[in-house]
Amino acid sequence: MGFHNNNNNNNNVETPFLSNAPPLSSKFKTLANIFISIVGSGVLGLPYSFKKTGWVTGMLMLFLVAFLTYHCMILLVHTRRKLEHSNDDVNVGFPKINSFGDLGHAIVGPLGKLFVDVMIVFSHCGFCVSYLIFISTTLAYLAGDDDTSSASWSSLFWGFATPKVLFLWGCFPFQLGLNAIPTLTHLAPLSIFADFVDIVAKSVVMVDDVFVFMKNRPPLKAFGGWSVFLYGLGVAVYAFEGIGLVLPLEAEAKDKEKFGGVLGVGMFLISLLYASFAALGYLAFGEGTQEIITTNLGQGVVSALVQLGLCINLFFTFPLMMNPVYEVVERRLCDYKFCLWMRWLLVFGVSLVALMVPNFADFLSLVGSSVCVILSFVLPAMFHYLVFREEIGWSKMVCDGLLVVFGLVIAVTGTWSSLMNIFGPNA
Repeated sequence: MGFHNNNNNNNNVETPFLSNAPPLSSKFKTLANIFISIVGSGVLGLPYSFKKTGWVTGMLMLFLVAFLTYHCMILLVHTRRKLEHSNDDVNVGFPKINSFGDLGHAIVGPLGKLFVDVMIVFSHCGFCVSYLIFISTTLAYLAGDDDTSSASWSSLFWGFATPKVLFLWGCFPFQLGLNAIPTLTHLAPLSIFADFVDIVAKSVVMVDDVFVFMKNRPPLKAFGGWSVFLYGLGVAVYAFEGIGLVLPLEAEAKDKEKFGGVLGVGMFLISLLYASFAALGYLAFGEGTQEIITTNLGQGVVSALVQLGLCINLFFTFPLMMNPVYEVVERRLCDYKFCLWMRWLLVFGVSLVALMVPNFADFLSLVGSSVCVILSFVLPAMFHYLVFREEIGWSKMVCDGLLVVFGLVIAVTGTWSSLMNIFGPNA
């Protein structure tokens, strides 16, 4: 089939934060890991996306993206199984495929692994940029600063020109300390606490949305038109990003034959959670929905605690999301060795990018439309076609081709649209 034959050691897992888990996971634990891998900060920008696209359009895009993401995750699983089965039957020299990058190496060669590595670095750095934007914007809002826009170039280089910049730089030394920890095992208790706080905070937000809607009943729009379709699609793709973890999760599953069903249930439940959170947020505040839904909660002790809880969750999630970046960079540039100054340099770079991005939801759309679309749709469909092209029918070949074309079109047009929203004349 023309796969790349290489005997080099490629057993380094791209997502080492899963490596300490037991070798085999029950269906319940697999389902829990799916939630942890996918649910993140993207949900906080969904109500604002519904405001721009309309709630019906937003719903349709959410479930469409969820279905396509699930389909492409299954494509990756089938592709890995095919290659490993070939490896059992014929001594073709494939190393064990532990990660998305290993799959790219087995199919395309070193260039394939490099490309996947680059996409993973960009996507996870993008996630962490969004975390810092949310944390600094929320803390500035709680401090009474109504101007939550990003700092200008002058404020960027002068350092502390706005409360948002002040809070972002205030987080910086603490993030240096957290990201200096060589193993994530020591962060596990903090991560569990942060996840608990996150669940409670989002539940409070949804309950508050219901009461606000019953009181205000603002005017709503169902359809926003084609001009905002790409925007909403990018935010939805970002929200469901987690495809880089599907191969490690499937490898850990005790009953691998039922992994697809567990994954389907997980994606459906996450879709319902996202749709409920987004719809309730937009229904409650209508055209007044802010780019970060928590800023609509107003002042008060409960509101402040909810927003602080979300900040705590993302603050401690930051080193977890940066870990795949460190794995790639240290493997390629530092001979697999822990490199403190490289980690600190990456944290500094992510912080600088966060200072220059004016809008949380627009940035989610940019990352979703560019990097996440390639990882979620283009590469899985392309890898599946390259491995199965000699044995699948024309209908599946057409499906793979349409996914690749769809992903590339969204990547180009969606990236341009998002850049115009962020840096255009009306930004």
